[in-house]
Amino acid sequence: MEQIIPLFIVTGASGSGKSYVINELRKILPDYDIFDPDDIREFISDDTVIQNIWLRVARNIAESGRMTIICGTEMPEDIAKCVDFSYFKHIYYLNLHCDEETREKRLRQRNWSEEMIQNHKDFAKWLVENADKAYMPHMPIVDTSNTDVSEIAAQIKEWVIKYS
Repeated sequence: MEQIIPLFIVTGASGSGKSYVINELRKILPDYDIFDPDDIREFISDDTVIQNIWLRVARNIAESGRMTIICGTEMPEDIAKCVDFSYFKHIYYLNLHCDEETREKRLRQRNWSEEMIQNHKDFAKWLVENADKAYMPHMPIVDTSNTDVSEIAAQIKEWVIKYS
């Protein structure tokens, strides 16, 4: 397969709204296949296996001329290790982000421990601080703190169209 189709990854720390935005994205981007990697986590717990499965799925979709958006916490160094990484023209990342208070509230609703909440706050901070250092092109950031899901999806759509 020629490397002509990009892959899009909407990432972010837990509580940022990745899973929440999927249904809205599917409405406004019907020509794209959109997945949440966590959908298979109840069957497979190994992150490396999950990443390889989703890149294989995206590769098969790309072979039919369609593009994929993966909405999950994926890091470039992990995705680069996947067997099917080289099949994509480029892999683009967008970061969903919310303020600490919003993240804390969302994660408390999931009954997360204080330690886990703090770890994800720290990770969210790292993503913001490294958006223009660790990602090429730089990773845009969409704030989900007080933004309606339709507006979040519209911003993601604009980004996807830019690189499609």
